Amino acid sequence: MPRSVNHVASKARRTRILKLTKGYFGARKNVWTVAKNTYEKGLTYAYRDRRNKKRTFRALWIQRINAAARIEGISYSQLMGALHKAGIEINRKVLADLAMNNPEAFKAIVEKVK
Repeated sequence: MPRSVNHVASKARRTRILKLTKGYFGARKNVWTVAKNTYEKGLTYAYRDRRNKKRTFRALWIQRINAAARIEGISYSQLMGALHKAGIEINRKVLADLAMNNPEAFKAIVEKVK
């Protein structure tokens, strides 16, 4: 009895991976084993960097809030402590957006907690 291999499925799987690696450099785009390894490594990086993105943005928001707060004569840590003490629950993302795009609203918040 002849050996049964589902060539249709395995070829489709390879084609799908090769289509996903289109645009990569050198053998990474057209050699099956290299393309497969590159694709899998890319998924690992994507998983890792979805988490790193959150850290990076938080750090950026803090820098922006700190810069705007120092213009108002208060440090970042003092501002955040005063916000917490005053019971104002506003997250860093919104606070950084206000500092960048609406300085008068940010100034009003700082004045309220001073």
